[in-house]
Formats: sequence, structure tokens, C-alpha cells
Amino acid sequence: MNEVRAISVFVRAATLGSFRRAAADLGISPQAASHAVMQLEKSLGVRLFHRTTRKLSLTEEGQKLLQGVEPALAMLSSAIDDARRSGEEVAGPLRISAPTALGRTALWPSILEFAALYPEVQIDIRFDDHFTDLVSDRADVGFRGGSPPSEGAIARRLLPIQLIVCASPTYLERYGTPKTVDELDAHRCSGYRRANTGKQAPWEFMVGGEIVYREMAASVCSNDIDAETEAVLAGVAIGQLGSFSAVSHIRAGRLVPLLTQHLTQRESIYVYYRRRTEQPLRVRTFIDFIVARLADNSQFFLTAEELVTSTSRSSRARSRRTAA
Repeated sequence: MNEVRAISVFVRAATLGSFRRAAADLGISPQAASHAVMQLEKSLGVRLFHRTTRKLSLTEEGQKLLQGVEPALAMLSSAIDDARRSGEEVAGPLRISAPTALGRTALWPSILEFAALYPEVQIDIRFDDHFTDLVSDRADVGFRGGSPPSEGAIARRLLPIQLIVCASPTYLERYGTPKTVDELDAHRCSGYRRANTGKQAPWEFMVGGEIVYREMAASVCSNDIDAETEAVLAGVAIGQLGSFSAVSHIRAGRLVPLLTQHLTQRESIYVYYRRRTEQPLRVRTFIDFIVARLADNSQFFLTAEELVTSTSRSSRARSRRTAA
């Protein structure tokens, strides 16, 4: 017996004074309505209605039950309505998990734009550079830089991550420009210490069609990508920065890309989430919004044309130096 359904039939019959009217109101047959109440009475061991051919009235036990269940049913009905509206309205809580470095540069502006467009959505975002999953974070949507998540969530690639060696014009004027990977050993370099391991990340280069890793002696090292970017902008060191951090500064002339012929692009930024059919409308709308704003958005990486131009400049510079 479905007790909730049986109680619903009981309350409608008590309110309307008829099994026939209750059945019509609930969209079931009068026989089904009568049977549901009889099963409820059998389960409780009490009689809930006085039945005559003309009249249906509550017994004392039925009156007590009605008084007890009406508030609970009203709350249940309200909760069901709220859940149904969550699938129809862009409103309610939205929990997001994202790495700190990605959040501030690539994600936060778009998230703020979404918040302005949908003021009924309450955004709760957690920035954390440790690898986490949606369950442990209790998040609706997550972002990750690197490889796609493997914990069973659906992942969608948004942006490539290019690792770009770059320096400020001030640094290059003071210390000179490295023309080869080996020449970096003679320069001041920045370093990034990974949150998960505490180890300094090696720099990586594409050499002869393969990725080569180099451990760099860091003149300045940080576990915060924004701090590392600021150090490079200040002319303290050459850095190998993610494209999401570096590209806007390169295009503005605040940073100069170096050794772009050795640039690597093996990782990406992903948005990940549970199955869309299980998501309320606010979550599905946010995912669609982020994909529309960020997927393959060249605002956050160097285009093929820019890389060709940069490589050509480096080649001409090397030729002039050799001729001299």
C-alpha cells in the first residue's frame, strides 16, 4: 500500500464528503479511492469513516487523523511544488567548485555576468586548487585545469591551456632575451609550487615533436599563479605561464612571448557536472551560459596566427644576431 497516496485520498474524501468527488479531484476511479481508504483503515486497525448510501462522515479516529496529517500534507505539497518550480525557473542555490587561478582570470567575469542576468540564483562558489570532486565539494558544477575529471562526471572541454614562456619588456631590456631553451639556465626564472604535492612544477617544451620537461632553478617561487604572474609582470623573472593568465598581458604589450616554437598545449580547462537530466534548470542554464561564453574563446589563448607571427619574429632576431 502506498500510504502517502492513501492518506491523500482520505484527506480529499474527508474534505469533499464523497469518494466519488475525491476520485474525480485526484484523477482516479471511485473504486480506487474507496479501496485506498479501506487499505489504510486495515493498516491502522481503525475505522476512519461512517459510510451510508447518502453520506460519508468522519469517525472520531478519522477526525484525529485528519487534524494530524493536514499540516504535513500541506508541507509536502509545498515541497513538491518548489521542486517542480526548480525545474521550470532559473532560481535557487548554485554551488560551484573551481581552482583559484582559473577562477579569478578566466571564470569569475563570466560568473558575475551570469549572476547579473539571473538575480534569483544564489551563487556559492568555492575556490580551491586541490583536486576535488562534485560529491566531496557538494557542488553542482565544477571546473578543472589539466586532464578531464575521471570520477564519473560528464566533462566538457572549454579552453586549451598553452604554457607560454614570457617576460616583461623591462626584464628583457635589463637581462637580454633567451633564444634557446638552454639559454634559460642563465636567466632568472619564476616557479609555481603545486597545491596537491607541494612540489615545484617543471617547465615543459615541445622539442622535435616530443614534450621535454626541465627543472628550473626559481629566483621567485609561489603556490599562487596570480602572484607568479605579478612577479613576471614586475620584471623580476621570466615565467612559463598558463595562457589564461598571460594572453591579455601579451596582447597589451605588458609581456613578450618567448620561444613560442617550443610552446606546449597538452592540457585544457574543463567544466564538469552530473547528468543534465538530473539537474534543475538553473544548473543547466549556467552550464549552457559558460559553454557559450568560454568554449574555444580566443580571448584566453594565442591563436595560430599569433603563434606564427611570434615565431617569425624570434627567427628574424636569431638571424640578425648570427649575421652580426
